[in-house]
Amino acid sequence: MVTIKGGRKRLTTGALAAATAGLALGAFTLSGTANGAPAAAGATDAGRHAKPTIVLEHGAFADGSSWNGVITDLRADGYPVVAAANPLRGPASDAAALRTVLDHVKGPKIVVGHSYGGNVISQAVTGDPDVKALVYVAAFLPAPGESALELTNKYPGSTLPDALDPVTYQQADGSTATDLYIRQDKFRHQFAADVPAGQAALMAAEQRPIAQAALEEKATTAAWRTKPSWAVVTKDDLNIPVAVQRFMTERAHAHTTEVAASHSVAVSHPRLVADVIERAARATVR
Repeated sequence: MVTIKGGRKRLTTGALAAATAGLALGAFTLSGTANGAPAAAGATDAGRHAKPTIVLEHGAFADGSSWNGVITDLRADGYPVVAAANPLRGPASDAAALRTVLDHVKGPKIVVGHSYGGNVISQAVTGDPDVKALVYVAAFLPAPGESALELTNKYPGSTLPDALDPVTYQQADGSTATDLYIRQDKFRHQFAADVPAGQAALMAAEQRPIAQAALEEKATTAAWRTKPSWAVVTKDDLNIPVAVQRFMTERAHAHTTEVAASHSVAVSHPRLVADVIERAARATVR
């Protein structure tokens, strides 16, 4: 493990908390592509194999732009990148959406999830031989039967409940559901304390809500059990306590890098996150 220097409240089904996210069919951001299609891995002019495609899955209270710095660094190092848009409706449906993206991108892939996006990638890549490694960035690594809510509550430290702004709405079938936002006046402290104030304010305004039910939905598969995994653990995280992250990454035997950073580590430390992704790629794709 690499270490880089740099009032207890429990989440309940009524006042949820969480982290991260998935994707949407036909609504993903492409980087390192040509003619509007994801760059496929294959032979180069020199007869060598191209680098694997990096597929990024954002989490709750964020969108694909949260990967901008990481994408810039990965592309500069020659990696094709796809940043998927996560619907944030539930691990099963979000994984199905991500699956359509993964099926469209040919060749070897490294799949990366931030926060709740860890739930999604753990399910979406199961059984896919083209996915060579998983990278979890301040993310959940649930085992079957576990939910993001349950894992968040495993150890104290999350202050998300007091920062949430729930919005209840009526669904087409007449039932009610709740979406969760982070209050804009608390967003920086809660989610992005090491991000410049102006940038954090934009992130707060642009945040995408997660369905409360998504944080309660239990995982059905755990791809980290069969695929090599890397992880970035954030020691100053107020969403997923560092003790929770360590428990999950140690259980998964992930190659772990710890950093003094907020939950928005991909925004505040993009080079570090890109380096971990590239280590995973070099170790698993020849």
